[in-house]
Amino acid sequence: MPIVVVGGVKGGSGKSTLATNFAVLRSAEGRKVLLVDADDQRSASDWAEHRECLGIETKWTTISLLGSSVRAQILRLAEDYDDIICDVGGRDTISQRAALTVADIFLTPFQPKSYDVWTIGKVAALIAEVKTVNPKLVAYAVLNRSDAQGADNEGAEDIIQKNGEEIICLPFRVGQRKAFSNAASEGLGVSEMKVQDKKATMEIRQLCEAVFSGKYGIKSIDDTKKPE
Repeated sequence: MPIVVVGGVKGGSGKSTLATNFAVLRSAEGRKVLLVDADDQRSASDWAEHRECLGIETKWTTISLLGSSVRAQILRLAEDYDDIICDVGGRDTISQRAALTVADIFLTPFQPKSYDVWTIGKVAALIAEVKTVNPKLVAYAVLNRSDAQGADNEGAEDIIQKNGEEIICLPFRVGQRKAFSNAASEGLGVSEMKVQDKKATMEIRQLCEAVFSGKYGIKSIDDTKKPE
């Protein structure tokens, strides 16, 4: 039972988009999924409520939690779900730290922009601190909202990779594509759109598989035991 936290210390990098699309994809595979919105901006909750208002079938459960209760509630609910996906937003908050103490995977997206990539040291320090109480935590970084071309993508990935063993830079990118915002406005994941953006769907599927397979850095976490 993997617990995946999508977060970081810089807003605007697309964390809620990744978390909500992961919930769509994993539930489509028959997994019993819990989507936890632990971000005070409530983006994932607003999206889920919009979806419900539109009458779209939803195969997962969405709840909103904040503060230290995030840890306690995830532990209490862990046995009831195959996957728990937690969106903690883009700040170093009590909610994010509480979620990370019980997480298996921490995924932090970066845009290929200076202000985003410069925060990598703060993220690495946060991970190192959390690992003192949760040594099983594995951290992934991914380039999100990446440029179609140019050297910024490679430059950002190079900076991430130089931050040592705390963060594994995944060899995938998710592009800056209108399909993601279009899907969100309709209460959908990008893979659910009637008119498919094949590249967007391929990129998010590829990233989701990489995160949940445990191929990069750890063994498969699909059979991970409930955290203590």
